[in-house]
Amino acid sequence: MGDGVRGRHRLRRRRLHHGHRRGASVARGRLAAFDARTGALRSWAPSADGRVRAIAASGGLIYVAGEFGYVNGLRRDNLARLDAASGAVRGGLVHSVGGQPYALATGNGRLYVGGSISAVDGQARYRLAAFDLATGALDANWRPSAGATVQALAAAGDRVYVGGKFTGRVAAVHPASGAADPSFRPQASDEVRALAVTDAGVYAAHGGPGGRVVAYGLDGAGRWNLTMDGDPQAITVLDGIVYFGGHFDNVCRSPRTGYKGSCLDGSIRRVKLGAAVASDGELLPWTANGNGSAGVHALATSAALGKLGAGGAFTAINGAPRAYFAQFSL
Repeated sequence: MGDGVRGRHRLRRRRLHHGHRRGASVARGRLAAFDARTGALRSWAPSADGRVRAIAASGGLIYVAGEFGYVNGLRRDNLARLDAASGAVRGGLVHSVGGQPYALATGNGRLYVGGSISAVDGQARYRLAAFDLATGALDANWRPSAGATVQALAAAGDRVYVGGKFTGRVAAVHPASGAADPSFRPQASDEVRALAVTDAGVYAAHGGPGGRVVAYGLDGAGRWNLTMDGDPQAITVLDGIVYFGGHFDNVCRSPRTGYKGSCLDGSIRRVKLGAAVASDGELLPWTANGNGSAGVHALATSAALGKLGAGGAFTAINGAPRAYFAQFSL
């Protein structure tokens, strides 16, 4: 599935239904894996002693970040890499991280980390850091600075896109030097919760009064936007379709919102999940209504399998039981 998947459940350990033993449950310590084709629970079972907020995959390794101090009983300060087959903790990426990571992305031979980070191994970092994928070493040269929390990252081509609560909300930096890219100049006023990138543009899930999904050109110019009555918190793109998830119940018919983000000019029912045409933002009839209030926190796609995975604080999709995770064939 895709690089960026967030986990926000507060329970110390989660009981998961096993794909081969209906009704049985198997303990997992904040990390688990499922067969993307069948949905069966895999034996992959590393255990973290605190919340996992972000996951990225690259080269047979799984990178995890969050609020933990140990993984599989080994000291790992909020950042670790695991064997994708066995779940064993792999060496190299062992650092002292000041502050909390919220987002991960891989590309250009690096692991990019964003959050409320203030230092790595005693070296000052300003919400962003990068590590060598081969050795796990801190990249001494990649030192961009964000003025407030980074909540989203996406690495694509000769850019790393950064989203969050800082001034400007979304920006692009060079993948090797960390220098800001002045040719990407979006005009965004609300915080960014998630990012997705294609060859055609950048797609952002913005918070705010209500919330918005915004499509930007590669120059940062706004192309289209959709407004909801609650924040989108996850976004991904597959085959020309933008999928978005969050804690909204409706997509507004206009950008005008009122008290607590209510749609002022009518709305179209989409509960926690929605889909739109990537080129022009046309809302699609695809309906996968979730329940609960907190909604969807993570989305990932597999082009090879034609699948969309969604994770969050829901227990049903379109009325069918789906506890915290659902997968769709597209």
